[in-house]
Amino acid sequence: MRDEEKDQRVRPGLPRLALGALSGVLAGFAALAVAELVAAPVRPQSSPVIAVGGASIDATPAPVKDWAIRHFGTNDKLVLQLGILAVLAVLAVALGVLAVRFRRVGAAGVLLFGAIGAAAAISRPDSTGITDAPPSIVGAVAGALLLYLLVGRLTAVRRSPASSSEPVSGEAAGGVAASAGWDRRGFVLAAASAAVASAGVGALGRSLNGSRGQDAIASRNKVVLPTPGSPAQPVPKGAALRVPEISPFVTPNEDFYRVDTALVVPKVDATTWQLRIHGKGVRRPATYSFDDLLRRELIERDITMACVSNEVGGPYVGNARWIGVRLADLLVECGVKPPSRGGRADQLVARSVDGMTIGSPVEDVMDGRDAMLALGMNGEPLPFEHGFPVRMVVPGLYGFVSACKWIEDIELTTFDSYDPYWVKRGWARRAPIKTESRIDTPKPFARPKAGTVMVAGVAWAQHRGIDKVEVRIDDGPWQEAHLAAEDTRDTWRQWSLPWQATKGGHTLTVRATDPTGAVQTDKRTRTIPDGASGWHSVVVTVD
Repeated sequence: MRDEEKDQRVRPGLPRLALGALSGVLAGFAALAVAELVAAPVRPQSSPVIAVGGASIDATPAPVKDWAIRHFGTNDKLVLQLGILAVLAVLAVALGVLAVRFRRVGAAGVLLFGAIGAAAAISRPDSTGITDAPPSIVGAVAGALLLYLLVGRLTAVRRSPASSSEPVSGEAAGGVAASAGWDRRGFVLAAASAAVASAGVGALGRSLNGSRGQDAIASRNKVVLPTPGSPAQPVPKGAALRVPEISPFVTPNEDFYRVDTALVVPKVDATTWQLRIHGKGVRRPATYSFDDLLRRELIERDITMACVSNEVGGPYVGNARWIGVRLADLLVECGVKPPSRGGRADQLVARSVDGMTIGSPVEDVMDGRDAMLALGMNGEPLPFEHGFPVRMVVPGLYGFVSACKWIEDIELTTFDSYDPYWVKRGWARRAPIKTESRIDTPKPFARPKAGTVMVAGVAWAQHRGIDKVEVRIDDGPWQEAHLAAEDTRDTWRQWSLPWQATKGGHTLTVRATDPTGAVQTDKRTRTIPDGASGWHSVVVTVD
């Protein structure tokens, strides 16, 4: 029977397009579920959603990324993945509707998106090659076959007594189509079975992918951080002010900001991890294991870190106690000299297991500051989210030019010969942290009572320190705030100012001065290319 005759037998008014759309969604669901399962023996990063998500992050213009971080914070990756799933759902609906009229074309469309997912997977910086392609391909084949099957049920014709060779009236013919033109039972059974099977396959895939990190988790659980040969000095009495709602002097690990491009947090087994140091001016290339680093003299330091994407007054800054190996010592052992002493390399490119590249000035890393390969954070091995087993920490530089997480490779090169990840996307090659301050309390739009109101917050200018903080009420004179005791010049300082608040609306503004005499500028700049600047202000209404 010709397709045109099949179409004429379908019940008039039957929502074929809606059922086709449902078929497309079920096919897409099955494709993703099968891909998740196939990714389990490969690696989680090879699944199409993660691969396409990573490619999307790489292709997103810097201003858009900055906007996403500003509005979604550390949930930006979740929002991206939900957005990808939403787009895929719309495309699945469209392919399902298309397949109702052009069955093979709709199925071919599913295969096309599988090819796109495979291409994205093998093009990622951390790709293991062609082995990353099967999850997308196999998933797409499963989805295409299911779509072809389901749409086939919408056009299947079953024989009925009324469909004899005897002439029937037009009305009777309509009755024949109503009872015989669509395999309702077959479609419902196939759709329900596909939904249940896909859910099971997807759950199994997620479980297997989750179990892949068990060796890494076990290796972290076995780590015992040695007593550092150079311990941090005790935090001075008075460094932490007793002011409600002020940021704690030490940021707990679970509250420490996280800004990176990894859709799946790498879980690296410390027992197999290695770090390679090589490149221009490296006379003695070397490879270190995690145990090699543990056996070295470790240093422990309090260091405040800040993200270049932090807006004025933003939350992407935190202070922690880090323990690790002096990076300069490793470089010296490899024969590296800073440019000021005739070294051939002026840029250190750190590479992460996920393919991220971060470039740091060699001069800054070797000028005596406490640049380190950190193994621990606040008394425990690094959390996976913050770079276990090893990450870089360099005081005084924004994270995008210093804080490589999950590091596995260090190459010495020059700024002229290589642009790392963020530089290729319009960010600065060099980015020392700017002098900044923030009002933690009162919060914006707060409604404190008239009388004494404590205005308090934090200020930072890592590797220079903070010498003074001033607060202005409305357009009044600047008033010097009380500074908490300084821990080191690499940590932030808390500050406070008792304010005799009067009823009405008020604007509170803060600025800081570092020991060089440089006053925090009031000029507002964007985060791109080398960090935001300007004074932080909050508006409150005093009752």
